[in-house]
Amino acid sequence: MSPLREEELRNEPRLVADPADWLKSAAVYHVYVRSFQDTTGSGTGDLQGVLQRLPHIISLGADAIWLSPFYASPMDDLGYDIADHCEVDPLFGTLADFDELVSAAHGAGLKVMIDLVFSHTSDRHPWFEESMADRTNPKADWYVWADPKPDGTPPNNWLSAFGGSAWTWNRQREQYYLHDFLPSQPSLDFANMDVRKALLDIAEFWVARGVDAFRIDTLNSYFHDRDLRDNPPAPSQGDGRHPAANPFAQQLHLYDRVQRGDIGPLESFVAAIEMLGATTVVGEIGNRLKARDGQGLARCYTYCLPRALLNAEEMGARLAEAIDQSPDGRIAWALSNHDHTRHVSRFGGHGGEIDQMARLSAALLVSLPGAISIFQGEELGLEEAAIPHEQLRDPFAIRFWPDLKGRDGCRTPMVWDGAAHNAGFSVGESWLPVQEAHVARCVAAQDGDPSSLLAFYRDALAFRRQTVEAGEGRPGAPRGEGSVLAFRRDFDGQCLLGVFNMSREMAVHQEADVPSDFSPGEVLPGSALPAEGRFDLPPFGFFVGRYKV
Repeated sequence: MSPLREEELRNEPRLVADPADWLKSAAVYHVYVRSFQDTTGSGTGDLQGVLQRLPHIISLGADAIWLSPFYASPMDDLGYDIADHCEVDPLFGTLADFDELVSAAHGAGLKVMIDLVFSHTSDRHPWFEESMADRTNPKADWYVWADPKPDGTPPNNWLSAFGGSAWTWNRQREQYYLHDFLPSQPSLDFANMDVRKALLDIAEFWVARGVDAFRIDTLNSYFHDRDLRDNPPAPSQGDGRHPAANPFAQQLHLYDRVQRGDIGPLESFVAAIEMLGATTVVGEIGNRLKARDGQGLARCYTYCLPRALLNAEEMGARLAEAIDQSPDGRIAWALSNHDHTRHVSRFGGHGGEIDQMARLSAALLVSLPGAISIFQGEELGLEEAAIPHEQLRDPFAIRFWPDLKGRDGCRTPMVWDGAAHNAGFSVGESWLPVQEAHVARCVAAQDGDPSSLLAFYRDALAFRRQTVEAGEGRPGAPRGEGSVLAFRRDFDGQCLLGVFNMSREMAVHQEADVPSDFSPGEVLPGSALPAEGRFDLPPFGFFVGRYKV
């Protein structure tokens, strides 16, 4: 592979209030490594593939890349079951490949963020192999072990998110061990200080290799009730029924997740990682993690948009709640990610309206305060893929298909060139099928077309990059009324105004909140400009602009 050309390694600096706190308002490009680019013909993406496609990420105007787990793993959960946290799985390359990628990213002005999966390990991790040997070895209490009830059944009624009991019997110790996910993903006991020290050593290993930031995975799973009390049943849906597909939803998860007294230890752990020289991102929590006494996790990020509907009132309420719970401004937003249905499908998009919906969604995303995350293919308008049962790879999807489709539909390979085999992703047989519906939206088809969605994403991130208040400045409460969502944000004498028509059927008229002499050049491209004191917004129309106050 030829080295990146000099012009491909340039990235204009972004305007920020505090460059040392770059992550607070960064635009992060989320790479699911397995599906980004294969360079070996294995059918699976790899780290050299990310390096090869780095110019695409640079061209978008991202500030950082976030890599999904690439660690050594048996791949029972596609890499989230880790057997060695300090080694790259051969499927994805080598540590030398990682170092080369970090060096190239830094040369392009990109920060590098990776996942820390610290709530559990693989059952083939050396720590667990030692822990399960007996009850007296040095790592005997590194995982969550418990005796059975007198009748031999599990210690309590806790359920795995992937189905079935959260407890599996181990005949060597004659005890059950806890696992929030697959039985091959035993839960670490985060209350053990030796465990925390070992995890900090792992974080230090990656900081020494140039990692700039971390996303801490599945934070809710780090602690549990020490008395192992049963979870109560979840409230019904109003008709006397509970969700039937996955029994996990039939419990109110009061005791198998983070408890009231656990916020302080989590804060201390995050602070300890930051002292190593990295900025941390804490995710996988839905909305901001709050203890039942009202205390919050100060360094917590939230991804509240993946479940939101394209509905002005609900979106406004979700935005207002998340912003209210983040007084320090440390919040991150995402429309799509590796665990959720792609947003254009989740919002009900189809046919010719997908581009309109995607533009509106992107305009909203880039105008929000805090950090934002763009999931690979989002900038192309990719829809959720329908994967036949025989081609599923996600253990969650296999377990609950067809009632729950799992995560494979958002993890299909990136499409680069419609004229190439597998749309340029791999010369081999891809691990998930490349979608024919995606090929028409490939990078090659959109690159160079100023009217394409890809061009709009580039314009949107350029607008955000050169507009400090686009990522910073505390907004007034977002308000949704009818089909219109609106908010404004002030920062050092500048105002950023966003107005969005979320209707797919009707134009709306909205009073303008901008001075009559504002500069039309200071607006997000594609915005409907105000005239005579009002906006005339077509279906999925928007205005995002700045002016002096």
